Amino acid sequence: MKEFDYYIFIDYSENILGYMILEEKKIKQIIPKISKFAHYRELKHKKAYLCSIKKRIEKEELKGYFLRLKIRDVRETPEVYADIVEFIKKKGNCLIFISVDDKQYSNFERLVKNIDAANNKIVKESELKKGSKEHKLSLVLDTLLNIERLKEENE
Repeated sequence: MKEFDYYIFIDYSENILGYMILEEKKIKQIIPKISKFAHYRELKHKKAYLCSIKKRIEKEELKGYFLRLKIRDVRETPEVYADIVEFIKKKGNCLIFISVDDKQYSNFERLVKNIDAANNKIVKESELKKGSKEHKLSLVLDTLLNIERLKEENE
């Protein structure tokens, strides 16, 4: 099976929404650097995890691997979706893998299917196979959202 050209991950965490876009050629470089990422809800020592993983994100300059990375208030969902739709339209001839938070899957799928269903594979976040590169990458966005959410709560 041919690899996808781009990977898009969309996730929610309470009152914030985020997405990240990664080119296929960057995946081999980033995967070894994200091996310690875990799903936030499954952790016992959440605060310690976020503190240590935040340092890792900065040290490894992980945000630099992403073509686009945006975290916004959930009220800005239309703006975020518009960014993603614009990106998909620009990359019309490319194969794009899209992972979407389960709660938003049906709405987002309807939106994107009208653009270019043939070149896009849209999956629910819960359907990502644990240990796969897609699952590991989704954990990065999950972690970034939780870091941002806790930062907002502490302000």
